[in-house]
Amino acid sequence: MSDALLSEVTKAELAHRGWRTVKDRAFGLTMGVGGVTVIVALVTIFFYLLWVVLPLFRSAVLTPAADIVLPADVVHLSTNEHGDVVFTVSADGGYRFAGREATQALAEGSLVPAGARVASGVGDFRSLGVVALGLDGGRAVIAKPVYRVSFPNNVRTVHPALAWPVGEAPIAVTARGAALARVAVTTTDERTTIAAADTDGRLRVVHVAPGEGLLLDDEAPPLETTSVEVAQLPAVPDELLIDSEQHELYVLAGREIGYWNIRDKEKPKLVETVQLVPPDVDVTDVRFLAGGHSLLVGDSRGRITQWFPVRDDANNFRLTRIREFTALTKPVREIAPEWSRKGFVAIDAAGVLGVFHTTAERTLLTAATGVTEATVLALSPRADAVFAAGAAGVAKRFDLVNEHPEVSWRSLWGKVWYEGRSAPQFIWQSSSASSDFEPKFSLTPLAFGTIKAAFYALFFAVPLAILGAIYTAYFMHPTLRAVVKPSIEIMAALPTVILGFLAGLWLAPIIESHLIGVFLAMLLMPLSVGAASFVWPALPAGVRRAVPAGREILLIVPLLIAALALALAVSQPLEELFFDGNLPRWLSTELGMSYDQRNSLVVGIAMGFAVIPNIFSISEDAIFAVPRQLTTGSLALGATPWQTMARVVLLTASPGIFSAVMIGLGRAVGETMIVLMSTGNTPVMDPSIFQGFRALSANIAVEMPESEVDSTHYRVLFLAALVLFLVTFLFNTVAEIVRQRLRRRYGNL
Repeated sequence: MSDALLSEVTKAELAHRGWRTVKDRAFGLTMGVGGVTVIVALVTIFFYLLWVVLPLFRSAVLTPAADIVLPADVVHLSTNEHGDVVFTVSADGGYRFAGREATQALAEGSLVPAGARVASGVGDFRSLGVVALGLDGGRAVIAKPVYRVSFPNNVRTVHPALAWPVGEAPIAVTARGAALARVAVTTTDERTTIAAADTDGRLRVVHVAPGEGLLLDDEAPPLETTSVEVAQLPAVPDELLIDSEQHELYVLAGREIGYWNIRDKEKPKLVETVQLVPPDVDVTDVRFLAGGHSLLVGDSRGRITQWFPVRDDANNFRLTRIREFTALTKPVREIAPEWSRKGFVAIDAAGVLGVFHTTAERTLLTAATGVTEATVLALSPRADAVFAAGAAGVAKRFDLVNEHPEVSWRSLWGKVWYEGRSAPQFIWQSSSASSDFEPKFSLTPLAFGTIKAAFYALFFAVPLAILGAIYTAYFMHPTLRAVVKPSIEIMAALPTVILGFLAGLWLAPIIESHLIGVFLAMLLMPLSVGAASFVWPALPAGVRRAVPAGREILLIVPLLIAALALALAVSQPLEELFFDGNLPRWLSTELGMSYDQRNSLVVGIAMGFAVIPNIFSISEDAIFAVPRQLTTGSLALGATPWQTMARVVLLTASPGIFSAVMIGLGRAVGETMIVLMSTGNTPVMDPSIFQGFRALSANIAVEMPESEVDSTHYRVLFLAALVLFLVTFLFNTVAEIVRQRLRRRYGNL
C-alpha cells in the first residue's frame, strides 16, 4: 500500500474517531442534562407539594385589634358575618347594635316590654345568635339579630334589626306565673323549643310551631303552642341547654347534668343523670359545640371536656366523655364555640385565651389577653375575631387567624371519635349536605386502599409475569419468543381507562355470576398444566418429536382455555347445588361477608393485566441477558436445565427481576383509572377480597375538581399526593439498594 493511500486511510480513521468522540460527548452531555432536569423536576414537585401542605399545620395567630366600649352589665355579645356590627344585650334587657369598635350605636332599644322585668339571665344558643330572656310572670321573650346589606353609591351598608321567632310579645311559659329563673331556646324556621325553670324549681318545655289553615296574602300563620311540665327539680338549675334539633334537653345542677329526651312533645323522658367532674371540682361553664350535638364542659381546674350521646350495646344513648383539653391552668370562665366548625375558644380566670379544635384534639394557641375574670366571650361567625369583656369593665377585640384547625397528625392517621359514632374510627368523608357536618380527613382508609390494590394486583401479576418471563427467555423456541415477547409488551400501551371500563362494566358482572367458576379456574388451570407435565413423557416418542423443543406451549394454551371453560361451565350448577344458586348472598347470610360487585378481586385482575407487561418485559430481559457460558457450564457439569435455571440463571438475574417487581409495585400504587372505575370507590378498611376500597390516587382524581382552592380539603388532597410521592420515592430507594446488593453478591457468578 502506498504511503499516500495509507495517509488517506489514517485521515479517514481519525476523522471517524473524531466524529464518534463528538457524538459520544454530545450524547453524554444530553443524558447528563436530562438526568439533572429530571432531578430538578422531582425536587420542584416535592417542594411545591410541601409548600401547599405546610399551612395545614400552622398554629393560630391572635392579634390585639382594639379596646371596645360596651354597655354596662353585658350578658350577650354576637356579631354579623363580617364582624363589623356588634350586637349586645344587657342584664336589664336593653339591646344595642354598634359598629366594629362598638363606639357608635346603629340601633338600640329594649327586648323587654313596658311593665315587665327581667328575672333571669340571657339564655342563648350561640351558634345561631338567638337570645331568650326570662321575665317575671312566667313569660319569656325571644329575639334574633338579622342584618340586611345594601350598596348605596357602591358602599356596603349594614342595616341591623331584630327578628322575633315566636312574635314580639312575650310568650307564656308557666301557667302559675312564677318568675323564670333559667331559660334556654332553640329555634328554626319550622319550630321553636323553649325550656325554662321557674323560681320554684319547676321545669317546663314549650314547643311553638306555625299552625295550618287558610292564610290570606301577607298574613302570618298562627302559632300552635304545646307546653308540658317536665319535672319538679329540687332547686333552680345552673344551666339549661337544648340541642339544635330540639330533641335533647340538658339540665345542669352542680356537678351533675340531666340528659332528657324531648322528641315526644307530650312525654319528655329522663335518659340519665351524669356526673361531669370529680367531687372536689366545680363546673364553671357549659356550652354546645357547633351543630348542637356535643357539650363542652369547663371546670375549676382549667380543663375542658367534650361529651356527646353514644349508642351502647343495648341500643340506648348514653352521655359519654369523649376527650379533654388541659392547656388552661386556671378555672375556665367562658367558652365560645365557633359557628360552623368544631372548634372553640375559652378563657380562664387569669385572662389566658385558648383556641382549640375537638376533632383534631388540637390546642392551636394559648395567649394572655389581659381580661381577667371574663364575663363575656364571643366569636364572630367566620371565627376571625374574638371579643372578651371582664368584670372590671375591660373589653377587647382580637383578630384571629386560624385557617386549618381540623388537621392534626391524630386526625389524619389515628382513630378519631367523631360525633354520632359509637367508637373511634378511621373515616374519610370530606363533605356533606348538612351545615353541621364534622369533616373527617383520615388518610388511613385511603392508604389502606392503596396498599390493598397493590397487593392484589401483584398477587395476580407477579407469578404470571415472572414465570412467563422464565419460560419465554430460557425454554421457549427463539422463533416463538420473537412473537410472544413483543405481543405482551404491546399490552403496556393499552390505556388504563379502557381496562377500568372493561373491568367495571364487563368483568365485574361475569365474576359475580360465575364466582365459583373463577376460584375453580384458579385451581383447575395449574392442575391441568401439572397433569400435562406428567402425561407428556408417557406419550410415544414420535408424538413428542412432532412438537419441536420450545414449542410445547402451543399445546398448553388450548388446555388452559379448556380448563377455564370447564370451570365457568360448572359454576352455575355447583352454585345451585351447594349455595342455593347465589354464592354472594350465601357469603353474606352464612359468613357475614358482604359482596360488592366491584371489589378487590376485580381490581386485582384488571390491575394485574396492566402491571404484567412491565414486570414480564424487564424480568425476561434480565433472564435472557445471563451470559450463555454460565448456563452451558452448569449443564456441562451435569446440572439439569431446571437446576441451572434455579441455581444459576435466577440468581444472576435477580437484580433485574427485583427491579421489575418494584417497578410493577410503583405502577400499582400510583394507578388511578382502573381503581376508580372497577371498584366501589368507598373508603372502607376491610381486608376482604369481596369488598371495595378507595385509593389515594383515585381519591385525588375524584375530589380535587370539587375542592375549594386553599381550603383544608384542597390542602389535604395535596398532602395525599405528597404521601404518594414519598412512598414511591421510598420504594424506589429501597429497590435500588437491594438491587445493588444483589448485583454485588451474584454479579461474579
